[in-house]
Amino acid sequence: MAQSLKVNRRSRWNNVFVHILLWGVIFILPYFFMDPERVFNWKSFARTLPDLLGFMLVFYLNYFLLIDKLLFKGKTKQFVIYNLLLIVGVAFLMHYSRGWLTALFPEIMPRWRMRRRVIPLSFVVRNFTSLFLMTGLSLALKMTVRWFEVDNERKELAKAKSEAELQNLKNQINPHFLLNTLNNIYALIEFNPPKAQQAVVDLSKLLRHLLYDNNQAYVPLRQEVDFMRNYVELMRIRLSENVKLNTHFAYSEGKETLISPLIFISLIENAFKHGVSGDKPSFIDISLVEHDDGKVEFVCSNSYFPKSESDKSGSGIGLELVKRRLELLYPGSYTWRTDIKDDRYTTVLVIDTKRRTDGTELLDSGR
Repeated sequence: MAQSLKVNRRSRWNNVFVHILLWGVIFILPYFFMDPERVFNWKSFARTLPDLLGFMLVFYLNYFLLIDKLLFKGKTKQFVIYNLLLIVGVAFLMHYSRGWLTALFPEIMPRWRMRRRVIPLSFVVRNFTSLFLMTGLSLALKMTVRWFEVDNERKELAKAKSEAELQNLKNQINPHFLLNTLNNIYALIEFNPPKAQQAVVDLSKLLRHLLYDNNQAYVPLRQEVDFMRNYVELMRIRLSENVKLNTHFAYSEGKETLISPLIFISLIENAFKHGVSGDKPSFIDISLVEHDDGKVEFVCSNSYFPKSESDKSGSGIGLELVKRRLELLYPGSYTWRTDIKDDRYTTVLVIDTKRRTDGTELLDSGR
């Protein structure tokens, strides 16, 4: 909301600046075609004042009234008729205002103009052409402003849609994550109750993160790493001795790097689901490194034990959610590849944390 108000305020100031610039050019332009020996004075300004006021009248009646009330509502015929009447009326008003100005201030008007009583052809061509140009200029500027307004509305709608979709994805991730965790605790209760009790304590820490931190679009990287550590320790409790689990987390303590919450957890879940065997030697290696350029590299390697068709139910849901969230949160700012070689499954996800969903680049992620 604050961002939207800031954009609207900047847009209004830009609009005011364009109008000031436009009338500055219209006012100054005639003096470029004057005799070089003539200099600007208030008499010459007074002679152009009726024209300037007439131009502004036609321009702003179109800009604030006729275009909105008629043209944008499909009443093109009425728009043309009203403009013709307006231009004719203002053109004659401009001409006769010079006569009134001459009568009031005869010293500012040339004598040869004072003697004229018949409206010259040059008046018809010049004034009518100028007023038609003012109408066209008003229409062009109004259409440009409307295009930007529609484009901003489209972006706001797209942003709102993305935020709603992200929230929906988070709502799907939480039950999926909790289901896997509760299944692990259930398995512990039967053969190791003390470990199950510790698992419940660890789970409470994870739930605290889900309830309070997951509602934010971005969280500090160190906070997300703590969550990953707690989850790994919770999963470690149920592992047998034939499983080797290694973790490595390296990030800068001095920077407040931000990352989307739970963006890596489904990849870790996938490793525990497919990389652990009950009787065969197994391993899981988890690594997260923050580089100086603001990129966060997550690598997870595990032994690969393909599941049977009957055991694949829901196994790909978490990864599909991760992919969709990456497309929404880091479009064009991440790389994700997977590889299976020699019974080793490896997934590598690199995220540029200096890029946000709106395309804004953070020069320093710690600010």
